[in-house]
This record gives sequence, C-alpha cells and structure tokens, in this order.
Amino acid sequence: MLAMTAMNRLLPAALLMAGLGGALLSSSVLAGATLLLAIGGMVVSFRKSLYRAGWDKPKELRLLHFAFWFFVLVSAFSWVLEGFDYEGGKTLGTHARFILFWPLIVVLTRAAIGAWVTFTAITLISVSVLAVFLVTIAARQGALHHVLNSRFGGGINPISFGNLALLGGMLTIVGSLFFYRDGRRLTAIPVFLFGLTAVVISMLSETRSNLVALPFLLLALIPLVGKRARLAGLIAIPILVAAAAITSDRMSSSLEGFLSDGKLDNGMEIRVAVWHEAWDLFTEHPVAGAGLGGFSRHIQSQVTAGELPEAFLECCTGHAHNDLLNTAATSGVIGVLSLALLLFIPLAVFSRHLFSRHAATSHLAAAGVMVCAGYLLFGLTEATFNRSLFLTFYLLLVASIASAMFTELSRSYVRNRTRKVSATIITKNEEDHIADCLRSARLVADEIIVLDSGSTDRTVELARELADVVEVTDWPGFGIQKQRALEKATGEWVLSLDADERITPELAREINHHLADPDADAYKLPWAVTIYGSRLDFGRSGRAPLRLFRREGVRFSDALVHERILIPSGRKVRTLRGRLTHYTHRDFGHSLEKSAKYAWLGSLEKHRKGKKTRTMIYPTLRGLMTFVQVYFIRFGFLDGAVGYLTAVTYAQVTFNKYAGLWTLDRPSRKREP
Repeated sequence: MLAMTAMNRLLPAALLMAGLGGALLSSSVLAGATLLLAIGGMVVSFRKSLYRAGWDKPKELRLLHFAFWFFVLVSAFSWVLEGFDYEGGKTLGTHARFILFWPLIVVLTRAAIGAWVTFTAITLISVSVLAVFLVTIAARQGALHHVLNSRFGGGINPISFGNLALLGGMLTIVGSLFFYRDGRRLTAIPVFLFGLTAVVISMLSETRSNLVALPFLLLALIPLVGKRARLAGLIAIPILVAAAAITSDRMSSSLEGFLSDGKLDNGMEIRVAVWHEAWDLFTEHPVAGAGLGGFSRHIQSQVTAGELPEAFLECCTGHAHNDLLNTAATSGVIGVLSLALLLFIPLAVFSRHLFSRHAATSHLAAAGVMVCAGYLLFGLTEATFNRSLFLTFYLLLVASIASAMFTELSRSYVRNRTRKVSATIITKNEEDHIADCLRSARLVADEIIVLDSGSTDRTVELARELADVVEVTDWPGFGIQKQRALEKATGEWVLSLDADERITPELAREINHHLADPDADAYKLPWAVTIYGSRLDFGRSGRAPLRLFRREGVRFSDALVHERILIPSGRKVRTLRGRLTHYTHRDFGHSLEKSAKYAWLGSLEKHRKGKKTRTMIYPTLRGLMTFVQVYFIRFGFLDGAVGYLTAVTYAQVTFNKYAGLWTLDRPSRKREP
C-alpha cells in the first residue's frame, strides 16, 4: 500500500519534470508527458479517489477549467460554421489539447505536488536550454562565434525557442528566490545561475518580442523581494532592458533603419501587412469570424488575385502572427472573448496571491503571473495558441503552477489562534440547522451567544446544549437583533453567523491561522450556497459577506433586513479563501416562502428610507439586471441547472422587492387631489 502511494506521487512528478524539462529538446516529449499525466488524471477521476480523500475543490480551479474549455468550444464552433474545413480541423486538433486541463489538475493535486517539485521541474527547462546551447557549440567544433553571429534557435524555430527559453529562465529565477527564502541556499545559487544563463541564451535568438516581454517579466519579481530592494529593482529594470536591446544586432539595425528613413525592416513590414489582412477579415465577419481555416484561405485568395506577393504563402498562411488579430479573424468577437478569458482568468487567479505571506504561495503566484504576461506579450507578434509547442507548454505550466499553489495554500494554515473569538447567532425556528451551525462555530470560537426571537420548535433546547449564552427576546428586525447579540460578546474578535451557515474545516483552519497574527481588522468569508444537493461555487456564491471582525468600534445597521456591519473608517478588510457553507432553504417551497418574506421586508425598508418606484418598468429592469449579474457576470451558469434556478429566484426576489415598493406608494398617491 505504501509502495503504491509512493508510486502515485513519484510518477506524476517524474512526468512533470520530463515534460517541462524536455519541451525544448523535443515537442513530442512535452506532448507525451502531458498526455500520460492526463490519462492518470482520468483514472483518478473515474475512481473518485481524490474526492473520497475529502478534497475541497477550489472554485478558482473550476474557473480556470472553464477558460480552457470555452476556448476549445469556440474553436469547435468556428470549425463547424466554416463547414469542417481540413485546415481548420488541424487547428482545432491543436486547440483540443486544452480539454486535458482538468485531468492534469486532478492528477497533480492527487500527487500533492507542491512548490519544491514544480520549481525543480521548471529549473530543468533552463538546464535543457543550456544543454542545447552546449551541444550546438560542440557540433560546430567549438565555433562559438558562428553561434553568436546567427539567430540561435536550438534546432527549432528561433522565435519559439527564444520566447520559451526566456520564460523558462525567468521562472527558474523565481524558483531560485523560493529556494533561498525556504532556507535551501545551496540549491538556490545554482538554480539562479541556470535561470540567468537561460535568459542570456534566449536573447541570442534575436527575438524582438523577448525585449518587449522582458521588463514585464522582471516586474513580476518585484513582489518577491524586500521592500528596500523593490525601488532598486524598479531602477534596474529599464537599465537591463536597454542593455539587452543595445546588444541585440537585429533590434539595433531595425531601430537604426526606422530612425533614418522611417521604414520598418522587411520582417516587420510583412507582419504589419498580415495584421491589416486579419483586421479586414474580422470586419467582414465580426461575430463568428471566417472559420479556423478562413485566414489561410483568405491569404491564398489574395495571393492568387495578385493583391499580395507570393512570399506570403510561405510565412503567413497558417496564422496572422498575432494572437488577438488571428483569433478575431478566425473566430470573431466570441473568439476574442475566449482568448481574453484564457489569459486573464489565470492572471487574475494568480495575481490575488502575489503578496501572500506564505513563501511557496507567493512565488508560485509570481510564476503564474509570468506565464500569463509572457504569453500575452509573445502573442503580439506570434499566434502562440496556434502552435502546438506553445499551446502545450502553456497548458502544462498553468496546470502545474495552479495545482501546486492551491496545494501549498492548504498546507499553509498551520498556526493556532491567539485571539479570543465570540460567535453570535440569531435564531427563530431553526431546529434543523442550529446544532450543526453551533458545532461548526466551535471550531473557531471560545464563546457562543444565541439570541432567539420566540421559536416554537426545539431551537432553544438544542442551543442550550451547545452554546455558552442563550436568551429569548422579541423581534425588532435583523439589524437591531444582531446588535444586541454583539453587545453581549466578550471576545476581542466576533464571528457573526446565521443559523443556516457552517464553518467548513478548511475555513476553520484558515481563520485560526490568520487570528494567530491578524493581517486585517475584518475578514469576508466567501459563501458556498448549498441547495438541492449541490454546492454552488458561482452565481450567488460569488459573494463574500463580512462575518469576522475585531469588535472594538463595530456595530450593525438598524435595517429590518440585509443589515450591514459598520466598520470604522481606516480599518483593513481582507477576503479569506475558505468557504462559508450556506444552506439557504430546505426545499423549493421554503425557498418561495423565504424569498417572499425577504422581498417584502426589503420593500418596507426602502419605503422607510423614502425610496420610490414610479413605474413597473424599473422593477422589471432590476429583475433582469439581477439575473444577468448572477447568471452571467458571476458565472452562475457554471453551476448547471441549480445555478439557473438560483439566478431566476434572485431575479424574482429583486422584482418583488421593487414591485412591493411601488405598491406602498400607491395609496398616498391616490389621496392626492
């Protein structure tokens, strides 16, 4: 059993190292390792072993999965619209590799691959760059000057080699900083030298997009150094980029030619002409594009008609040498959206953790930001996602870094709480929920206070078995009742829960970790709405209500419903990652009853504040806006049929609230002369 467990961990790690380390040696090694890892992930998914182990699937990974799948679906849609063109089919075959993202996440998470293994695998990219360089020199019998005076491509396209070698070298430098901060200084020094060497060798490719990407990749290092070193780093970046540009013969000659006669070199002139063709094709087919093979057909027809020289058949039939324009030309606006999601969703996920106080997490986040920024900038002069090497490299890098980052995040909650916490809960007829709520609160609370407003079931009896203070009061409204509970709290920190909410074990570990040395004055806890047997990760679960705060100076608003916690100005509020499970209702009948109650209370509250709705158009528009926000903007569609039902329910609540407000104003208007 132990041997099998070790194999389950070692084999994925070995394949990851082989895939990344061998990517620039042979694209087949990268593709083969990625496929074998994905097959392993499919086996793990089929056996459900990861879920049985209690994996709390991060919603961020689901969001990344959607970005990869959406890109493939848009490509397939474009291919179908163009009539299953052969050239488009080849492109779709390349894009289809992205469907392996989730199996990769599953197998790497199951193997618990963290920062150490991931950065070791990334270091092998730089090792392979150096190996290719040395082998090339040896093959030319040590004629170093021949290598230095030609565009070095390591046996493949110089642009592909230069871009990926630069990215691999910079990621290796991030790894060296992690090893240094983790106390592995003897490892950090050679890793840094490998990374620096790879960056220098990448510049021998004379790839101009490297010089465009270099300053942004260097900027991603800034959060990883001390505050004193950041200013020096910001000063050093333009100096390093200028030095790289000056030593690049190709860039220097291009700049000299442009400054002397205002003309671009031949390569850039061809690219600009191709970009114009792609833009013209997009304007002709703006919605869905001309199809995956449409750009190739367009170039061929333009050459045949004599509008373009024959040289374009050799360089530019496959793609438009620009990710954005190529996608716009072949897949239209929907394709541009898919490309944006493919780059910016991972960028947003990684950026959120750039300044984490946990070393492994922050360094992996910086690596992820580098990958996204690098591909965004490389895509200015190349259609990177139409090249199988570029695409597979991006797939494996994002999957491995994301999986490792969330594995490390889960490992990072190790400290014990040092602040006293009081949990406050208000109740009425919550017999089905109160016991589980109180047990979950006890994971983080030293004191539990329950204020009941006249329950007729066993709520009070159950609460007295588990809570420290239980009192029965009248019902003045949500805000006032929660303020009463707050005034009874004696802890330095307060956790305000509803009876239908639960603190998950993962969230409890995170809260206790943060309250060992708080980095904020209040924390928002992301909801995980759970209804009809499904946990919703998006839609209404996209909200993170404020629930945990330092008690001093805090109070509740006196709203009848949807009360707010009023935090004194100047205090810092952060959002935690763990999920606050929210059991909103027992069944659909309870949903209708609860929705009607909240809608009417909302109407009364707005009317109390003097709000008015003069026509029924406004309630209708607000209901539609709520549906769009919950279902589309907050990605509620990713929660399936339950996500759709939830979006419709909340839209109905919004409509009823403003329609109720309209009715409240009607009697007073009738009495007007």
